This record gives sequence, C-alpha cells and structure tokens, in this order.
Amino acid sequence: MSKNALEYCLKCHDLIVDTSSQIECDSGVCRRVYHRKCTNLSEDQLKMLDTLPNLRWKCDTCLAQAQSAPKMSNWLEKCLREHEKRLEILEQGLEKRSKLDDPAQTPPFCPFLPNTIGRKAFTIAVAFVMLTTLLVIVLGTTTNIFGKTLNQSKLSDVDDSRQNIPINSTIDRDNIGGGLVLRFVDRQVWLAQPPQKKIPDLELPVGLVIVMPTNSDNCTTQAACVFRVRLRQSYDIESVQEDDIVFNFLIGGDGNVYVGRGWDQVGAHMAGYNSRSLSLAFIGSFQTRKPSPKQLSVTRLLLEKGVALGKIAPNYRLTAASTLEPTLTTYKADALYQSFGNWTHWS
Repeated sequence: MSKNALEYCLKCHDLIVDTSSQIECDSGVCRRVYHRKCTNLSEDQLKMLDTLPNLRWKCDTCLAQAQSAPKMSNWLEKCLREHEKRLEILEQGLEKRSKLDDPAQTPPFCPFLPNTIGRKAFTIAVAFVMLTTLLVIVLGTTTNIFGKTLNQSKLSDVDDSRQNIPINSTIDRDNIGGGLVLRFVDRQVWLAQPPQKKIPDLELPVGLVIVMPTNSDNCTTQAACVFRVRLRQSYDIESVQEDDIVFNFLIGGDGNVYVGRGWDQVGAHMAGYNSRSLSLAFIGSFQTRKPSPKQLSVTRLLLEKGVALGKIAPNYRLTAASTLEPTLTTYKADALYQSFGNWTHWS
C-alpha cells in the first residue's frame, strides 16, 4: 500500500490526511488503518511502538477473529442436526403416503432409490450432503488458520512443564471464568524477549510473598494486558538495565496471571528480599482505585497453587511492598493493600 494513499480510519471513519498520524494493524493479512489517537494508546506507548522493532500492534477485529470461527462451526453443526430431523420426519410421512397410494401409478424419481423417497426427499438429501461438505471445509480452514496458535500452545506446554505451571491460555481469549479459574499467560504468549543472562534459582519454598503495583495504566482485556507486560519488560531491560522483567508474576485486570520470572527464578522486585520472596505485581496504579474482583480471586488461587506445588511455604507471609520499604513512593498503593486486610496470611 502506498504511503501517499488516502485512508479512512476504521474506528472513527474519518479521512486520514496525514500518514504520520495513522497506525496500521500488523497481523500479517489485515493491514487495517486507524488514527493513532483512536487506538486508546498513550503517547509513551505509541513512541515505544515506533522505536522498538519487535513490538507489534493488532486491531480489535483481528484479536476477535479467533472467536468467530468456533461460533460458525457450532452454527453449522446445529443446522446439520435440524436438517437430519427434518429428513427423518419427511421420510416417515412418505412411508405413510406410499401405503395409501398405488406404487404402480407413481414411477420412482430415481430407479436406484426406493419408491418411498420422492423428489423432495432427494432434494433434501442433496442439501444434506452439501451442508456436510461445507462443514468439513470450514473445519479444515479453521485448523489451518489456527495452526500457528496450536503449535505455540504445544511449545508453551513444554516450556511450562519445567516450571510446573498449568497453561490454560490462548492468545486471543480472556479469562471467561471471571477469575474463578487459575489461568496463566506464559512468556511466549505475551511475546517476551529472552533474559539477558541466566537468572539464579530461588531456594524453595519461599516464606514471603510481596504484593506491589506496576504503576502503569490498568488493563481489562488480554490484548491490553499483553501490551502492558511487554512494555514493562522493555522498560526493565533497556531503561533499568535488569536482565529480565523484574516480577515473578503479574496479575491482570482481565483475571489472568502473566508469567514473569515464574516460580523458580529470583526476581528483581525489591533489593534485600529478592532471593527469599516471590513478587505479585498488580497491573495498574492503585492509590485510590481498588483491584478488580477478578484480580483478587485469581490471586487467592495462585497462592493456593504455589503452596500445593511446594513453591510457597504453608505458613507463608503475604505483605505489602510499602510495609517493607515505607520510604519508597513507587510502592504506594493504599487501595490495593487494603483489599488484603482480612486475608489469613496478610501482615
């Protein structure tokens, strides 16, 4: 597509006159164009997209496309069952009619079919075959479209089996359990770059779990949370000169748990505590805004999973980062910490 060609923003439908104010969906086949302001991304995030070649932006249509194919398959299967019922009812009616009519006076529509099957039944049978063929084509196309995603899921299972982390995630689906299901989004899904060097192993089980905010914009969908986590890793590596994203896990407003350094590797979240603690970073800023019920629910499930896996000691202490370092303003998140006030291990 020529950079000088005029385009219309698919969000606000206004003409994009200045090509420098547009952003293009980088999904490989979409190439839809939007105003940069219509993406709801901040200026810092847009600058990061311009400067980092390994960051990609996808439009909402591409992210939602994954959900449309299964719906089409379900619809076709439903139609198939309805046609089968109609064909059965029609055949029963034709059998009753054949008993009343004289078969000798009614020549068969097709010499290779029984006399009880007439023209309408034959038409329905042909339609049934065509519908079955269409269903096979749709299922085959769906498998091809999501072949890459399925392969990534297999790689994720192999990688996370080494960390004893169950993976229930895909790239384009949010936690439909509303935080009632422990759902991990592993590093490959949020497009993490490899650590700069080998991260030391934690001495497990840990007896301290630290809660803290990321002090970024919040997110309520997996697409937005993936962007926040990827942006945070770029900041930690390129600006703070850390070897990787500093947190062990990040809790998204979509109810998913994003794997940072994971269960087994030492984090870089708080000097003096890294080698004997796990960090749970809540995506967002929580000075006055409380975490969502999804975030709190999945946090409880994550802690229970850590104890069950032997990663967290049964008598662990759950505490706020500001309690350990009261003088650091980066750990201020009163609304977040107040949400844990009645939890058993909170102190």
